[in-house]
Amino acid sequence: MKHVLITIAAALVLAGCAPKETSINPQDYTTMNAEGMQKVHDFIKACGHYFIATVEEDQPRVRPFGTINIFEGKLYIQTGHIKNVAKQIAANGKVELCAFNGQEWIRLCGTLVEDERTQAKKAMLDAYPDLRGMYDENDDNTAVYFFTDATADICSFTKPKETITF
Repeated sequence: MKHVLITIAAALVLAGCAPKETSINPQDYTTMNAEGMQKVHDFIKACGHYFIATVEEDQPRVRPFGTINIFEGKLYIQTGHIKNVAKQIAANGKVELCAFNGQEWIRLCGTLVEDERTQAKKAMLDAYPDLRGMYDENDDNTAVYFFTDATADICSFTKPKETITF
């Protein structure tokens, strides 16, 4: 089941996603649905890990992630600038992630915007102190991104799909 969801997520990201120019100021951006965003965060956090799909040229790329955090009313993930995933996000910020809790799954698609502020990096690393062995909010490697134009579907085999936008 997990493999099917990952493949679907990668295919959805690949289908028709042209890179989108963005110049969103992290301090000015606010979500339109804080309660929905919190529900999405809590679902993903409870899963522990999720898979995120990006695009590299015409090839979908999927890998496991574990960081999810809310900072200043925005949903964030974290990686390192030296990783290919950061280069893929820089080229095309449209991503989709998928997580499964054993009974339900979530698919979250949206556009990631990098937040270069030290405060955003620190908030993420404070939420995941084990990462401090590899990352520091003052280094050039730590990258944090927040979701914009986000839509999440929470699905199961026994209940109707729930769609949350934020």
